[in-house]
Amino acid sequence: MDLQQFENASALDMALADEVSTRLRAAIESQGSASLVVSGGRTPLGFFHGLSQQVLDWSKVTVSLADERWVDNAHQDSNEKLVRENLLINEACCAQFLALKNAADTALAGAAETEGALSSFGKFTVVILGMGDDGHTASLFPGAAALDAGLDLNSGRSCLAVTPTAAPHERISLTLPRLLDTEYLVIHISGANKQKVLEQAQAGQDVKALPIRAILQQTVVPVTVFWAS
Repeated sequence: MDLQQFENASALDMALADEVSTRLRAAIESQGSASLVVSGGRTPLGFFHGLSQQVLDWSKVTVSLADERWVDNAHQDSNEKLVRENLLINEACCAQFLALKNAADTALAGAAETEGALSSFGKFTVVILGMGDDGHTASLFPGAAALDAGLDLNSGRSCLAVTPTAAPHERISLTLPRLLDTEYLVIHISGANKQKVLEQAQAGQDVKALPIRAILQQTVVPVTVFWAS
């Protein structure tokens, strides 16, 4: 694990926006397109705004999510709404967006359609994950019935439906193997509480207790942690 520490969130946001935009530009130059998977919540908002102002050929970038609540994209809890309002603006307004939520009534019913949409991608260019105080990442929650399937590196699945035990809304989440299928993997966290969870995760082995451990302990792709105090 490569730990990048910053004195404040603004410095982190600027550095992460520069790093991600550099990697997106390089992928466009070498492959003709790039892909970016981001996470919701308050933590990435400053990063989203900074990245949205980076000058690159955004029309060749597809943005998607590590997970999504199974709510309409106008709902206040929709990660898609968050991304459209905070990232797909400014220079990034012409980026493509791949929604995880579809018209199915439930995440379980809609998972096959989302799986098919994700199959059009090869390896992602960049994946940026958050981490909850309970050690979850994406919607891979401790105690969730779908956790074992979500962490199975041999499942062959890109996504699955998740019903959290202690969080609202049914979810759809990318699986561990799909999250790791990327050229660059980041965990983006801020604050003393998240630092404590990260240290706890590094000190133990039980991935079911703290699913973020599955990201930290894997050997498929290097992990860079961007953390601000």
